[in-house]
Amino acid sequence: MGLSSSQSQTSGSFALVLGEVEGERRLPIIIGMFEAQAIALEIEKIVPNRPMTHDLFKSFANGFGFSVKHIIISDLKEGVFFAKIVCSDGIKTIDIDARPSDAIAIGIRFDVPFYTYETVLSEAGIILTDEEEVAEDMEDMAVTEKPKGDRLQDYSLDKLQQMLDEALGNEDYEKAAKIRDEMNKRS
Repeated sequence: MGLSSSQSQTSGSFALVLGEVEGERRLPIIIGMFEAQAIALEIEKIVPNRPMTHDLFKSFANGFGFSVKHIIISDLKEGVFFAKIVCSDGIKTIDIDARPSDAIAIGIRFDVPFYTYETVLSEAGIILTDEEEVAEDMEDMAVTEKPKGDRLQDYSLDKLQQMLDEALGNEDYEKAAKIRDEMNKRS
């Protein structure tokens, strides 16, 4: 459902929020900055200059005839989530233990569903019932935020392209996504 800076955790952490398909429960998972960046890149369809670890996993799996079937947020122990990547070669299916952030980054690349168990959702899930509250929370969970200080809308398209190239070269994908969004608004 969304990805946003975490207000309650340490600096550089993000809240990844998964939503129940036919329900009101949400499952917030706190993840690190690099994992959030890997997820955001794939959601925003930004191609980095060099492949990221999750892209390598996909290339490796495809090269050896494996596919990811689905992701399971499998457990919650002492406030820490656990996940499994369910893979198959068409004959054998295996579960690979993973951090939820890595499993989700990989699952997004394979465009597969995400599941969890009722016990995990009932323990860590939250319920949002008011439609305005849901809309506000979704606004707060946007992958990119409006720029502070420098206003991207004040730059020419040529300058934005230069800034985009520089951001990609520096592997600052969050900034690149903001610049790309501004450029897309003008097209």
